[in-house]
Amino acid sequence: MDGITITTTDGLEGRDVVEYCGVISGEAVIGANVVSDIAAGIRDVVGGRSGSYEKKIEKGRKEAIADLRADAEDLGVDAVIGATFDYEEMGEGMLWVNLSGTAVKTRKA
Repeated sequence: MDGITITTTDGLEGRDVVEYCGVISGEAVIGANVVSDIAAGIRDVVGGRSGSYEKKIEKGRKEAIADLRADAEDLGVDAVIGATFDYEEMGEGMLWVNLSGTAVKTRKA
C-alpha cells in the first residue's frame, strides 16, 4: 500500500488493522474578504450558490487533509479510519475546518 489512506469507513477492504495509534486531527482556519462576503450575501438572497465560499471551503478541506496526513506520517501509520469533517464559524468571515480520525497500522488480510 502506497501512501496514507484516509477513509470515513471503520476499516479497509483487504487490510487488517494491526495497531490503533490514537485519534489525530488536521485543522485549517480560513477567512473570506469583505467583497466576497457581500457577493455571497447577495447570491444567498436571490437563491444562487456562492462560488467564492465554496472555493474557500474546498481549500480548507485540502489544508485539513494535508495537516492530518502530516500527523499520520509522523506516527508512521499507513491509514486513518473513521475520518470526519467538522466545520465551525469563528466570528466574522472565519471558518474552522477540522478533520479527525483514528490513526492505524494495517497489513494485508
